[in-house]
Amino acid sequence: MRNSFDFDAFYAGSVRRVTGYVYAVTSNRAEAEDAAQEAYARAWQRWDKVSGYGDPEGWVRTVAFRITVNTWRKATTRAAAHRRHGVPDDPPDLSPDYVAIIAALRKIPTGQRQAIVLHHLVGLSVDELSREAGVPAGTVKARLSRGRQALAAHLAENGPGTGFNGRGVPSNV
Repeated sequence: MRNSFDFDAFYAGSVRRVTGYVYAVTSNRAEAEDAAQEAYARAWQRWDKVSGYGDPEGWVRTVAFRITVNTWRKATTRAAAHRRHGVPDDPPDLSPDYVAIIAALRKIPTGQRQAIVLHHLVGLSVDELSREAGVPAGTVKARLSRGRQALAAHLAENGPGTGFNGRGVPSNV
């Protein structure tokens, strides 16, 4: 069983050294702190085993270094892909109506947003949405109704020409 007091003492006694080591390697304080914290989180998950090592701090340092190397590899891979494939095409121009709808959707609760998008934009039926969301059909209907009302209020704030058809449904749907 993990002993949090032992881990807390280990952490308090070693975190500055480990973070300092990673900082010296990366020259990036935020990256060093992130890697060290991830390494300590992994040490905590395996504390029963790691605490029995001759040098638990060395284990954490090694893990933090490997996390840093993996971060560098991912960045290098992204840069190589960017050079190889170039800048992605710009998305098509977004209409002001679309931007207003997305902004309004962000303002309503997640369940209502999910119901509105899956029903009106993706085209799922209430039963399909019920299965996907894992909620009863009545809940889906309530979310759709409340979501439309909330969406209508937020779209009305933006004034006319926001792509709203008066029923809480985007006019392009």
